[in-house]
Amino acid sequence: MKRNWLALPLICGLLLTLAACGGVPATNDAPGADSDLAYVTDKGTLVVGITDFAPMDYRDDDGAWIGFDADMAKAFAAWLGVEAEFVEIDWDSKLADLQAKAVDVLWNGIPISDELRAGASVSDAYCMSGQVVVMPADKAADYQTPESLPGLSFAVEGGYAAAGLLDAMGIPYAAFDTQFRALEEVASGAYDACVVDMVMSGFMIGEGGAYPDLAYAAQLTREEYGAAFRKGSDLVDAFHDFWASASADGTVMAAAEAYGLQKAVILK
Repeated sequence: MKRNWLALPLICGLLLTLAACGGVPATNDAPGADSDLAYVTDKGTLVVGITDFAPMDYRDDDGAWIGFDADMAKAFAAWLGVEAEFVEIDWDSKLADLQAKAVDVLWNGIPISDELRAGASVSDAYCMSGQVVVMPADKAADYQTPESLPGLSFAVEGGYAAAGLLDAMGIPYAAFDTQFRALEEVASGAYDACVVDMVMSGFMIGEGGAYPDLAYAAQLTREEYGAAFRKGSDLVDAFHDFWASASADGTVMAAAEAYGLQKAVILK
């Protein structure tokens, strides 16, 4: 996973600039006693609930958390004037941990859903994912719609969402144990294409990735990621202000390019 190292110096510089020039906008009214913003500022840390999910959150060789979400969480914390602290949590109890203040935000490539909104205040979408066809780059332009796919040989992860999509389309496929294996089969020329997660594949394909000769073809589904805060949290508005600033000054796109997510990020 070498892609992220290419842009780290640029990202670090942008984070320092953002911390120096950005920050929570000054107001005449101090946050109230029930303000999450005041709570985080007073304790000096933004506790981020995550799991190991590359390229959003994962550990580098020294054990530090990196990834697109991790880098942007660090930038948000700096913008707030606090430190980011990462806590690897049991994802099944994520909303309970959030409400109990074990963490201040869930930021780990979480699809926005009615269930998530019922238990948390969720930011606007900042990134999209979904199931996408990946195939040799020199052929991808000819297969940009679902209607163009019949007749191709496919590799997928068995039991994964991709298999169900191809079943519904009446397209046969060979099933393998992981999405990574499906990518390997296509890269080797054994199959024409695979259907994989857009975020995961963006980190692996194209220039700087493990499979530089593979590219996106048709996107079959779309989901959007949001950051989840406690119900009624004023950190949601702070997040939106931060994301607009980080979009404008290039911080978001620099991080996206480091992790192969240029087509996935949503700028404000």
